[in-house]
Amino acid sequence: MAKISKIRLIVQACFAALSNGYIKGFTQGSLYQGDIKYVCTPGLNCYSCPGAFASCPIGSLQATLNSRDYYVSLYAAGILVVTGTFLGRFVCGFLCPFGLVQDLLFKIPFVKKIRTLPGEKFLRWLRYLILLVFVILLPVFVMDITGLGQPWFCKYICPAGTLEGGIPQTLLNENLRGAIGFLFKWKVSILVVIVISSIIIYRPFCRYICPLGAIYGLFNKVSFYRYKVDPDKCTKCGACQKICKLNIKVYENPNSLDCIRCGECKAGCPKKAIHK
Repeated sequence: MAKISKIRLIVQACFAALSNGYIKGFTQGSLYQGDIKYVCTPGLNCYSCPGAFASCPIGSLQATLNSRDYYVSLYAAGILVVTGTFLGRFVCGFLCPFGLVQDLLFKIPFVKKIRTLPGEKFLRWLRYLILLVFVILLPVFVMDITGLGQPWFCKYICPAGTLEGGIPQTLLNENLRGAIGFLFKWKVSILVVIVISSIIIYRPFCRYICPLGAIYGLFNKVSFYRYKVDPDKCTKCGACQKICKLNIKVYENPNSLDCIRCGECKAGCPKKAIHK
């Protein structure tokens, strides 16, 4: 288990550095505006981060849903479908920078870690409600006087945008610091709650809020990268569930909507019954 965890951490760190490696953005407080910016990263990664080379798929999707000229971006939707078809929530486990942040926070010692919250089963469906309401319905149907919608999820909820874009841009730009208002304070409050929660419970944002993880989760059962349990080897001992930080009964549902493909259940199975 230690080996797969180290490998995953290295991959996560490398991908986060690759997708946010525009050093000039941090030193000069500017955004990268090159052609690569039109490319969507597979994971949640704020367009407005000073170091961001590419765009976030959720942000790109909303940018067309709230437009007067487009109803949906076939490019953004296509990226999500193709990535989900090949990888499913492997993206969440290995390629999402904000997933890395949560993983590192969970390593901080605490008196007692919580595996599940009261109403866990219903809370895990919250991300689908957020996807439907804040990513799709509100941008499409709620318009301002110019006929444009807003990127509701990015603007009012996304803690990754606050951490990667809002806070760095505010620190680097004196004019922005003078314009801080309720919205910025609201977003920082959400980020603080997520950060504290991530120390106590494993990946709360991924579990309950992230619309991108919700989309990829729908592909888990059909993606090319998925898990199988060998019924001839599996004794249903429950070791995989004990190892799983998301408390998934892998022996019953190896391709759960919640599985981020971290590989710890596979590495920790005493009978080696779980395989790709």
